[in-house]
Amino acid sequence: MPATANRPKVVILTSPDVAPPYNLDALGGQAELVITDAAGLADAIPGAQVLFLWDFFSTALREAWDHADSLRWVHVAAAGVDSLLFDELRQSGVLVTNAHGAFDGPIAEFVLASILAHDKQIHASKYLQRQNVWKHREVQRTAGQNALVVGTGGIGRATARLLKAVGMDVLGVGRTVREEDPDFNKVVSSSELAAYAGWADHLVLIAPLTEDTRGILSAEVLARMKPTAHIVNVGRGALVDEKALFQALHEGQVAAASLDVFNEEPLPADHPFWSMGNVHVSAHMSGDVVGWRDTLAGQFETNLGLWLSSGTLINKVDKKLGYVTTG
Repeated sequence: MPATANRPKVVILTSPDVAPPYNLDALGGQAELVITDAAGLADAIPGAQVLFLWDFFSTALREAWDHADSLRWVHVAAAGVDSLLFDELRQSGVLVTNAHGAFDGPIAEFVLASILAHDKQIHASKYLQRQNVWKHREVQRTAGQNALVVGTGGIGRATARLLKAVGMDVLGVGRTVREEDPDFNKVVSSSELAAYAGWADHLVLIAPLTEDTRGILSAEVLARMKPTAHIVNVGRGALVDEKALFQALHEGQVAAASLDVFNEEPLPADHPFWSMGNVHVSAHMSGDVVGWRDTLAGQFETNLGLWLSSGTLINKVDKKLGYVTTG
């Protein structure tokens, strides 16, 4: 059936490695669906009003942009949109939405688990277990420690609330300074990160990747941190100067790092992080709880219904900033 004003053409960009959304029948009741991979996007996108990036790290739209003659809206099934945005899209009238909200709770739980595993020496206990070694130690009390959360959007706020619930003192680092904030106590400017880094027992990176946040965990910031400090990165690998972080961890400038994201993914087998006892590696999975893809598919279905019924959309990304603004 051809696309009409009430039945738009929606292209779903997927990949051979990922099953398509579970709700194709429901989506097909609202729109003409075309499912393609990156190689077929240029042929599929002419006449399409909507592009659903189920393959959320794909950069294929950049190459197919000249063929996107009717595109009005792109939805990314992810919180970060740094892989998508390019100059022509930013300057166009095409709306961009994302999976804002879907990962808030799961990632907050992952951060708390990372902090508790560090404080309670869970990683060391597992290592000793494999060696059949009984070694009694004293562990750190998490309540009363300081957490500096870089990124004050929905995920950062959910994280702050969870960390405060276990008795931690939390400050936020973000674009908008707030002397009083219900979740972070207060929010300091990203430009002041180095000044506050020495306060943190745990520094948590959750910020979206933008030109302002790229490399925000720099050698200067690391030099200001406590030698007992623990770093958690669940944002993007490029938030971190990885060479500087390796050096800081190797020299004992900071104590440990729990890293879920990296500049290159998968993390190369010969990367030194793999063999460092004070680095804990996970495979970009902090938000991927059981059923997460169904949540993302349902989120797009809801947004498509809103768009068709009222022309409105939720989770609109500010294309200049690179994320959803929530006031």
